[in-house]
Amino acid sequence: MKPFRYLVAGMVALSCAAAAGAQQPFPSRPIRLIVGFAPGGNTDTVARVVGHKLAERLGTQVVIDNRGGAGGTIGTEIAARATPDGYTLTMGTTTTHAIAVAAYSKLRYDPAKDFTPAALVAIAPYLLVVHPSIPARNLKEFVALVKSQPGKLNYGSAGTATTTHLAMVTLATRAGLDMTHVPFNGNGPATTAVLGGQVQVLFGAMPPLLPLVPAGRVRPIVVSSAKRSVSLPDVPTVAESGYPGFDVTLWLGFFAPRGTPPAVMKRLETELLHVVQSPDVKEQMTRQGLEPHSATSAELAKLVRTEIENYKTAFKTAGIKME
Repeated sequence: MKPFRYLVAGMVALSCAAAAGAQQPFPSRPIRLIVGFAPGGNTDTVARVVGHKLAERLGTQVVIDNRGGAGGTIGTEIAARATPDGYTLTMGTTTTHAIAVAAYSKLRYDPAKDFTPAALVAIAPYLLVVHPSIPARNLKEFVALVKSQPGKLNYGSAGTATTTHLAMVTLATRAGLDMTHVPFNGNGPATTAVLGGQVQVLFGAMPPLLPLVPAGRVRPIVVSSAKRSVSLPDVPTVAESGYPGFDVTLWLGFFAPRGTPPAVMKRLETELLHVVQSPDVKEQMTRQGLEPHSATSAELAKLVRTEIENYKTAFKTAGIKME
């Protein structure tokens, strides 16, 4: 009977060890935060600002993993297929979790079904800039210049079907502009391209562009949001420059793969909402042209569903065709 008793004792010990492992508090190791864009843009900036503070509150590392390409969908798909244990998160955006559904007929993930939202953390306007060699100094002059040279000017974006692309497509549709689109794998590379004159125009993310404005390396024309940016109060909006109702911004939130334990998601939601309200995070975001904006998991889930339908309708109504 001794062998049987030893077997039972061993099984009990293993069960206890498994139970102890299952009850290990979250987090017990570093968290990977997948960013579907190259360093330097809105998504990467917010991920680093919020991720750093989140790491402090959780008592672990939050490691940024940039996986740029295909309008952020490559990195987002990787996140969707990750183990749902809370140790892989992604920065979901208007681009990856709403526009992509309207833009890609064979999207390899479902933003509403494959992810569980944690919290919304920021909203970001875009800044339309031109290379200093372009003489236009306001939107009226810019529109007139483009119309005088149809098809000759190139504009950059963070990638096909990103919000930066959509912002320019929407403006071009309303103003009747003919320009050539040159997509990049993120706002960082797109900003480098306009600096070097590879493209003459960019409706780009604020963080990499703001320090270039006072230096005269790019010239600001308009911002994409309904209200002026506190970072550039002298730069008018598209809406007040002749195109009422124009308002194209990027929302950014944290998401985990569907199936992540509810207790883990609640912890992440609670900590993220605290992070966004902290004065230092607000200051860092505002300084880079971003707007801290918090919303709960439930509110973000509703936003995703609404935005998916909004962009499907917008693409159809405006006749927007993506490459």
